[in-house]
Amino acid sequence: MSNSKLDSVLFAGQKKAILALEDGTIFNGISIGYEGNSTGEIVFNTAMSGYQEILSDPSYAEQIVTLTYPHIGNTGCNSSDNESAQTHVKGLVIKDLPKLASSWRFQESLQQYLIKNKIVAIADLDTRELTKILRTKGAMKACIMTQNIEELDAIEQANNFSGLENMDLAIKVTCAKPYQWQQAEFDLSANDFSENNDKKYKVVCYDYGVKYNILRILASLNCDITVVPADTSTKEVLAMQPDGIFLSNGPGDPAACGYAIQSTREILQSGIPLFGICLGHQILALASGAKTTKMKFGHHGANHPVQDLETTEVMITSQNHGFAVDESNIPDNLQVTHKSLFDDSVQGIKRTDCFAYSFQGHPEASPGPHDAKKLFLPFIQKMKDNKKQESSNA
Repeated sequence: MSNSKLDSVLFAGQKKAILALEDGTIFNGISIGYEGNSTGEIVFNTAMSGYQEILSDPSYAEQIVTLTYPHIGNTGCNSSDNESAQTHVKGLVIKDLPKLASSWRFQESLQQYLIKNKIVAIADLDTRELTKILRTKGAMKACIMTQNIEELDAIEQANNFSGLENMDLAIKVTCAKPYQWQQAEFDLSANDFSENNDKKYKVVCYDYGVKYNILRILASLNCDITVVPADTSTKEVLAMQPDGIFLSNGPGDPAACGYAIQSTREILQSGIPLFGICLGHQILALASGAKTTKMKFGHHGANHPVQDLETTEVMITSQNHGFAVDESNIPDNLQVTHKSLFDDSVQGIKRTDCFAYSFQGHPEASPGPHDAKKLFLPFIQKMKDNKKQESSNA
């Protein structure tokens, strides 16, 4: 097979590795990534595909990801499937790394990708047992150790991790300066991304850890996109005269992002249409007077059912979050629009006094189903209506 790489995974000289949890649980396995020790919050993801998109999602900063699907790496990796300019995940845990990677888009093996991006990873352990522990006890502090292995030291390192509560990670993963985004959605027939040649709506995107596919969808919907750092002032954003403002996904505790909460409050007063996803959803809630809470083990996967409370329609969605909007503290200016059918947690909200709405899941998927992609459309329609109104008043 011309697209198969029998020697693409570097199995020679397999090296022992361990995964230590804060409660003292030890899993033995083999090192399949960058050599070193890494600590973070360990979570499980139930997606069956999209491991490269998961590894490159900034929302996983300071987290070790366990993939519940047993065979990871079958199709290798390529330069087109990254969701950011670099990886932020602290580690990868899988059951089995196949010896063969086969795909017409193959460029490098998963192991080569892990080593190149300095991601510590462990395989050959029982991810079912690990997932059961995390479901029972909740997301935990953990350490993957591949060098100078000492179980007690690994447990100590795991416990020394600070945890994600009160941690502002958006400021760590955001862009250094504003930039224009051009790329639209992927064209499978051309094996490349299309271009945005019809820019009708000027959108400013606050980058709290934005995924590329969010920007690509907005570009495909005729948006002229300027991405700005997470702490950009409202004054600077309003000076750009945007038709709409987007609050992106991102990692960490939303309550720790005081600068984002304050700028969102000010934007809401401006009357400019606003749409938020994931961390952006939580920021909108906090700016509106609601509260957020740390979830037991979060939602991470590409198969989560979410119901639209108005239409009762159920969408299968992509999810990646460890915090949620607390429904017991919803103020009068917010309406809950969507809920998870897994645990009844809040998945969508909208303001009742201005045009601003948000979604907790990931309607841009990548990886995952496209059921919720239509959630971008009200944002586009509102900007279109505003432009039409401005034109008629001119």
